[in-house]
Amino acid sequence: MAAIIEVKYFNTFLLKKVNKSVTNFGNIAVWNGSTGIPTSKGGYPNTTADVPNAWVVEESRIKGGYNNTSVSFGAKAYLVEEEPNGSVRSNSLIYSGIFNSRTGINRTNVFSVADDIIKSVDPANGSIQKLYAEDTNLNIFQELKISRALIDKDAIYSAEGGGTVTSSNLVIGAIQPYIGKYGISTDPTSFAIYGGKKYFTDRNNGVVLMMSGGGLNEISKAGMIDYFRDRLGSTINVGGVSGKIIGGYDIHNKQYVLSTQLPGSQEFTFDGGYETLAFDELVQGWTSFFTYKPDQVFNLNNKFYSLKFGSLYEHYSESGTRNLFYSNNDPTQPAVAKPTSITFIFNPNPSQSKTFKTINYEGSSGWQIDSIDSDATGRDLTSGTTNWVNSDDNAAIVYSYVQGRYDSTLPNPLTGTAVAIRPFYQAGFDRKENKYVANLINISTSAPGEIHFGGQISGIKAFYATATISTDAVTNPGGEKELFSVGSDYIANNGY
Repeated sequence: MAAIIEVKYFNTFLLKKVNKSVTNFGNIAVWNGSTGIPTSKGGYPNTTADVPNAWVVEESRIKGGYNNTSVSFGAKAYLVEEEPNGSVRSNSLIYSGIFNSRTGINRTNVFSVADDIIKSVDPANGSIQKLYAEDTNLNIFQELKISRALIDKDAIYSAEGGGTVTSSNLVIGAIQPYIGKYGISTDPTSFAIYGGKKYFTDRNNGVVLMMSGGGLNEISKAGMIDYFRDRLGSTINVGGVSGKIIGGYDIHNKQYVLSTQLPGSQEFTFDGGYETLAFDELVQGWTSFFTYKPDQVFNLNNKFYSLKFGSLYEHYSESGTRNLFYSNNDPTQPAVAKPTSITFIFNPNPSQSKTFKTINYEGSSGWQIDSIDSDATGRDLTSGTTNWVNSDDNAAIVYSYVQGRYDSTLPNPLTGTAVAIRPFYQAGFDRKENKYVANLINISTSAPGEIHFGGQISGIKAFYATATISTDAVTNPGGEKELFSVGSDYIANNGY
């Protein structure tokens, strides 16, 4: 049985021997045998005690002779540095040796202290959050600044100011900052790229940025300045705990998808929780809000995917049910069908008081009007006071063409059996000349001094009206529904 004995120096031997006069246990007087090792260290066992008169010598000279050749230390694996303590340099880059899979060279674990392998950026701009290599440039994203550095090349400028590029042994060349005091804050997960355009957020400035052609543009300016200033600047941080910002490029619709998620949020809301929306480069605007809450989004082979609870989901699949989204808070729950909704603002002749009488749309059957409201009208609560209140006009829900269909029947005077007067009526949209049209039924409460007559008032009074249209749950569920235009007929009110 082999023995394991700790030695003090790595260049020594253990010489073991027992006294030849020991014959208590047969042939045990052997040179360099294990019999001289105590049984507690795996030596030869004895019935009463360890083998007596046995000894072990730790020797560094060959044969143990006086002044014999000593075993050398060999190559040392570590040299004492001037500063042996570890340090965190969050604003610095370090690179290893080369890696070449074709020749079998792998020096990725070699960090030579004899070479200049460290490149640092300004520590005043915070830590480096993300690196992205692009052709011969390395984009460096700090918390407060974006820079780029040449890779494998170094720029040399002549006395006339002209730039030339020459080969150099530098791995990372000169660092050049982008114009503008922008960074990626601490949200590298907001980064997405498509072609030569890169998208990310700057939480510190409350903006969303697109980097293209060596410049930075605030795409949050496209009608969403207030939204992102509030969303990224304050509401994303709850009780000192920061939420997540997930970004990715939707290659199917050519959109940048951004999901801002508060800690523990599960419900889609416009005053907290999580919110997922998309920026469309073609229209230069933020076009849609989505109800799904992804853990990660990315594209692959012209398809758009998201990750949730460790599972992979393909979006825009034509083989499945449309508008079917995964549960945002429970991985065991089945997918949930969600309607698509679009909000319009009717604002013709803005300074004219109007009555919006009807609403119409062009597209597929299966759309309904969830709400249509006027702008708020202010009035004093009581005469001679300054108690100001707002009121508005509201219209009833306009059901879809299929959802609003019903039969009208009367009893037969001879048999008493109910018979249909006509095949059906429409309580919501009706179809005329391939357009779906409906009257707007006012359901608002009369304000003081306002004349209210009849059980159903047609139209709503407003300077402008806000309408929300959505897909219903009864017309071709899960199928495709198109919408081309929405309009409203109105008349001008007298006295305005």
